[in-house]
Amino acid sequence: MRYLVLLAADGEVPAWSTMSEADKQAIMGQFESFDAACRDREGVEILAAEALGAGDTATVVRTRGGERTVTDGPYAEAVEQLGGFYLLEAPDLDVVLDLLTVLPPYDMQVSPVIDPS
Repeated sequence: MRYLVLLAADGEVPAWSTMSEADKQAIMGQFESFDAACRDREGVEILAAEALGAGDTATVVRTRGGERTVTDGPYAEAVEQLGGFYLLEAPDLDVVLDLLTVLPPYDMQVSPVIDPS
């Protein structure tokens, strides 16, 4: 089963721009540990993963009443900003939740990816 993990730039992790180089390296080490934990876990594969630009660099596309508008982002006014994602192949949600304990303490949303066939 595939799962999308959204990482919100909030939680207990300070803003990247306010971190020291040592703190940034420590956080990156946790991401590397997560990658290794996924490689070591049978049936788990990282299919895609990316860090995202700041919310104010996003573009929002909305369609209302058949009319499309394009505006500067982020999509919603919120304290949390989407900071990155992982697309994982894993046997089940419990495996994903166990692996996520390796990541920095971001707020996360985990959603199963639906197979439309």
